[in-house]
Amino acid sequence: MLQPASMQAPTINDIRAAAERIEGAVVRTPMLKSQTLSEIIGAEVWLKFENLQFTAAYKERGALNKLLQLSPEERARGVIAASAGNHAQAVAYHGHRLGIPVTIVMPEPTPTIKVTQTEGHGARVVLFGKMFDDAFAKARELEREEGLVFVHPFDDPQIIAGAGTLGIEMLEDAPDLDMLVVPIGGGGLLSGIATAARALKPEIELIGVEAELYPSMKCAHDGSSLPLGGDTLAEGIAVKEPGELTSRILKALIDDIVLVPERDIERAVAMLVGIEKTVAEGAGAAGLAALLSDPKRYAGKKVGTVLCGGNIDTHLLATVLVRDLARQGRMARLRIAAQDRPGALAAIAGCCQDAGVNIIEIYHSRIFNRLPAKDTIIEVECEARDAESIDDVIKRLESAGFRVERASLD
Repeated sequence: MLQPASMQAPTINDIRAAAERIEGAVVRTPMLKSQTLSEIIGAEVWLKFENLQFTAAYKERGALNKLLQLSPEERARGVIAASAGNHAQAVAYHGHRLGIPVTIVMPEPTPTIKVTQTEGHGARVVLFGKMFDDAFAKARELEREEGLVFVHPFDDPQIIAGAGTLGIEMLEDAPDLDMLVVPIGGGGLLSGIATAARALKPEIELIGVEAELYPSMKCAHDGSSLPLGGDTLAEGIAVKEPGELTSRILKALIDDIVLVPERDIERAVAMLVGIEKTVAEGAGAAGLAALLSDPKRYAGKKVGTVLCGGNIDTHLLATVLVRDLARQGRMARLRIAAQDRPGALAAIAGCCQDAGVNIIEIYHSRIFNRLPAKDTIIEVECEARDAESIDDVIKRLESAGFRVERASLD
């Protein structure tokens, strides 16, 4: 996946040129201070809403900047990219707008909705392999066989310059920022933002954020060796091998890379829905997750971060929101041991009613448990206005003679 080491890093002039080039064709998204998140974290928190782009991600900036610089001959030949996510959408959408034939290679397990969305932008989709690396290799093969122009998702100066337009916009809208906290996958986004920010405000602190399960850029940056792999909510930044060019740029420009656990990524996604009424995918919420994970580091500072994408499966989003309610103590699953006789369920329901707790689901388990045959396990999923109400119903149940276990997410 690495590109030739001879690639030159883009300059602030390249980024300014990209900004002029893409103006009007991508959304200049809002950069807004979040009063509530600022109070929670103890810092002045500014959010760049890139999830409001047409394809719901910042990737449009780099993809369009790249496509606009193709020669007429290259446009006629067409372009190819490997992606199962936001890069695919961006290349397909802007390629269609510009009349450029687009081929996207996706891994075979790619969700059907992503395939159909990409095809809906007029792209030819080739499904190949089980993982992104397989699709990437197939895309390079088709590039050679069909004479197509390859559009790399991050390790390309023109892609990086397009992403860097975000840095210009963020500092124009919030010039007093002390720090930028930006998600890292392959490194294209932060490479562009860091290049712009260092030119416009050299003293600004630049922090990269990776999912704890995929610390590939941190290992490259620090020379460390950490375990890598697993299912992360932030699949958009789950990159096993960072770019060669992006690694060089970030090594020279940024101050630190922090890792965020899955719990904080989930919390950030849920808080953005609840507080900002906006949807961010896991990768898009990683910057906020870093602030939530270590608020003391950012206390008293003016901090900007990018909600770099909003493409999250609705069923997964629902799961994240419900899990967050459980972590807040407003939803619980109680495993209650009871005698299997008339009145037991009514007593449980009465305790819930007296505590102001609403029962969502009830399950009986008479067979698969270790209780005597005359007893049963009654699992109750319930919700309440606050954690204290759940604690109250547990006390009431135990006072009534029931044995209660509470399921935990951690």
